[in-house]
Amino acid sequence: MALHSVEKIGGTSMAATSTLFDNVLIGGRGGDELYQRIFVVSAYAGMTDLLLEHKKTGEPGVYAHFVGGGAAWTGALERVREAMCARNAAMFARSESRSHADRFVHQRIEGLYACLSDLDRLRGHGRFRLKDQLVTVREMLAGFGEAHSAHSTVLLLRDRGVNAVFVDLTLWSEEDALSLDQRIRDALAPLDLSRQMPIVTGYAGCEGGMVRRYARGYSEMTFSRIAVLTGARQAIIHKEFHLSSADPKLVGESRARKIGRTNYDVADQLANLGMEAIHPRAGRGLRQAKIPLCVRNTFDREDEGTLICGDYVSERPRVEIVSGIRELVALQFFEQDMVGEKGYDSAILAALERHGAWIVSKSSNANTITHYLSGSSAAIARVVADLEEAFPAATVSAQPAAMVAAIGSDISEPGLVPRALRALGDAGIGMLAVQHQIRNVDVQFIIERRDFEGAVQTLHAALVEDAVAAGNGRAAAA
Repeated sequence: MALHSVEKIGGTSMAATSTLFDNVLIGGRGGDELYQRIFVVSAYAGMTDLLLEHKKTGEPGVYAHFVGGGAAWTGALERVREAMCARNAAMFARSESRSHADRFVHQRIEGLYACLSDLDRLRGHGRFRLKDQLVTVREMLAGFGEAHSAHSTVLLLRDRGVNAVFVDLTLWSEEDALSLDQRIRDALAPLDLSRQMPIVTGYAGCEGGMVRRYARGYSEMTFSRIAVLTGARQAIIHKEFHLSSADPKLVGESRARKIGRTNYDVADQLANLGMEAIHPRAGRGLRQAKIPLCVRNTFDREDEGTLICGDYVSERPRVEIVSGIRELVALQFFEQDMVGEKGYDSAILAALERHGAWIVSKSSNANTITHYLSGSSAAIARVVADLEEAFPAATVSAQPAAMVAAIGSDISEPGLVPRALRALGDAGIGMLAVQHQIRNVDVQFIIERRDFEGAVQTLHAALVEDAVAAGNGRAAAA
């Protein structure tokens, strides 16, 4: 049986450097206890936004400025240098280590500047199309954030007497486009986990490109594959929060409860709603390899976190978490002559894929297909235009909506849906649609966007808080 764990540290946790060392990397350990752990690190919070574009606001970073043309990308790259060196200044007590960390940043920045300058001059001739090269540029920039955080973490660990090893998976070339699995195997093969602590970049240069294939979830794919390939006893994700029964900011910290235990079905539903415990493709690998996943709060050292296993089912039917999507679009396709005909589904799916719309859920009847989508309004408008052109007899509409879902490893409790609807009705929240799957993992309530927060609070109170209170009452009576 394997002795080691593979642990991923998120960007917000990476930025809380002192806490990270006190609670996770060192965490009161000494000697041999420090080892048999592989750490996969994200970039420090905000760095990937500066390198690419802001994940939420879309504010341009180096990549977005470079794609837009002009010289603004050079200033954006300098801002990255300043931010990384400022981060180093805040972390390092030893001047020698800080200088080493800064030299690493400067070398990588100069390499990126030379590459981007060459491409910029090339496209200035007007005869060259750089579409393929821009994909590579995005990959290079993304990997720099993880290279910086991993390198600095290794230096900080060595200053504390830990035999840490910098495992840089970011470097690659088209002549050496290995698969992700092979790059991981080659990098980790020489290491002795009993006396070395690998700090691995969350980005890995490999065939197909990590950002192109997994978007911002690439570090979790690296983490998952390392755990699977090395046969880890456990995979651990360190986040800035507990995996809770609802967003504490919406329902209140005193009302939200740590889940404690759940299964990969629940993790998949959360990922589908954008509240990722783990990227769905990363979770799939762990589940197939029967590796349990633990989600821990970096800021709560003593708590064991939430354990996610493939075969876990709650002892009694219950809702474990209430979550959702605040901004959803209900794309409705109505065609009177659809009944009994084939081809509509595939055409709609092709349009959605073409324009990058994320399908959260779907329903259909004899002549109507409705997709509940997450995506930009511009992308969805293009989907509507394509479908109207392809099917002139159809009526295609896009309606703003929101979704709140009640999720659990087993929610087969009789009367759960009527109880939820009654609670929402009493709160004055109307339904656009309700979906309850046979698998009994989630119930989805489609509502108006203005009702999102109220619906989360209402359903959490009715399905989680009241259920816990009832359970405590039964236990006291017994």
